Amino acid sequence: MTSTHTVQQRIDVTWDFPVVFTHAVFDPANPVLVTTLDRRSEHRRHRAMVFIDRQVAETLPLLTQQVSSYFAAHPAQLELVATPSLVPGGEAIKNDFSLVDQFMRQMLDAHLDRQSFVIIVGGGAVMDAVGLAAALVHRGLRQVRVPTTVLGQNDAGVGVKNGVNFLGGKNAIGTFAPPFAVLNDFDFLLNLPDRDWLCGVAEAFKVSIIRDKAFFAELLADAEKYPARDFAAMQKLVVRCAEIHLEHIRTGGDPFEYGRARPLDFGHWSAHKLELMSGFAISHGEAVATGVLLDSIYAAKKSWITAEELSSIGDGFRRSGFRLWFDELDRRQPDGTRAIFGGLRDFQEHLGGELTVTFPHGIGARHEVHEIDLALMELALQELAAFARSR
Repeated sequence: MTSTHTVQQRIDVTWDFPVVFTHAVFDPANPVLVTTLDRRSEHRRHRAMVFIDRQVAETLPLLTQQVSSYFAAHPAQLELVATPSLVPGGEAIKNDFSLVDQFMRQMLDAHLDRQSFVIIVGGGAVMDAVGLAAALVHRGLRQVRVPTTVLGQNDAGVGVKNGVNFLGGKNAIGTFAPPFAVLNDFDFLLNLPDRDWLCGVAEAFKVSIIRDKAFFAELLADAEKYPARDFAAMQKLVVRCAEIHLEHIRTGGDPFEYGRARPLDFGHWSAHKLELMSGFAISHGEAVATGVLLDSIYAAKKSWITAEELSSIGDGFRRSGFRLWFDELDRRQPDGTRAIFGGLRDFQEHLGGELTVTFPHGIGARHEVHEIDLALMELALQELAAFARSR
């Protein structure tokens, strides 16, 4: 007769990190970076390595020197262990796993330890790839994110995960690694191309539709201001969207996504697939806007939102300047089904278990479903095409 002895273990880990909104973060007169690095271990000299998105550095040719000058202005508190490293920006950095290996080697060659800092200046893709390298070295270096895009400041940069693409899978390799801090410098947004300026607006609509009716109303009221590059309106959007993302991570009960639902990925089953099918020629924000509107049309057909609510969602995206149809959505498999439907399978495989997809249940609320009526989704795609072409 065999006996069984079980010791049930439970470990509670508390994470806390500030998300700071500021201007001119690398101005030596701005104390935010110094005080942020000092918040857990004051009166020591902090060793740090800085990685900068090459696209950002090309747009701001003085940035690398500004970073070095900031460290030089605070020698008692900061040590820059190497000249800031310029890295590829955009999806290219996530499609080449050898770059993650390169970043890890740089961190190890500089003898960074678990009390050292990796400061990442760039868009969401750069934070993903360099953040993954930092999370793997010594099982986790302290990451300070300095997002330079709207999408980075209101979504990707304030989350707790990273990842790169692998074997055709979006974010197929990654970790959950909360940052030490996030420093959102609004001034970086002023230099964005129009396309990148708008990308984060799609994520703002996404979270408002499923979590905050009042914020949705604000987005509708300001919709024309976004393509007009109204700086005050965009700052307000960034702050509120980031707050909602942080609130969900903090209170949702599943920050590391061990469950089957990912509410913040509303509209993303098709968005991720659309990005992959286009070879990432379609940006994440463009794909999310399309995916959110598609799932909103489906929700209306299921009577989860009203026709008036659907009309306001479509109107919001349209007035915000989004293109809402791409030829990839018409692509068919040999059996005649739309290739985009493969995103549902990818979504299920990523989470494991049964399919779980988030839909709005009235503006400001959500619910999850475990199966999709593909015939109805086909009709939703046809309606999306008609809406986009009626502009």
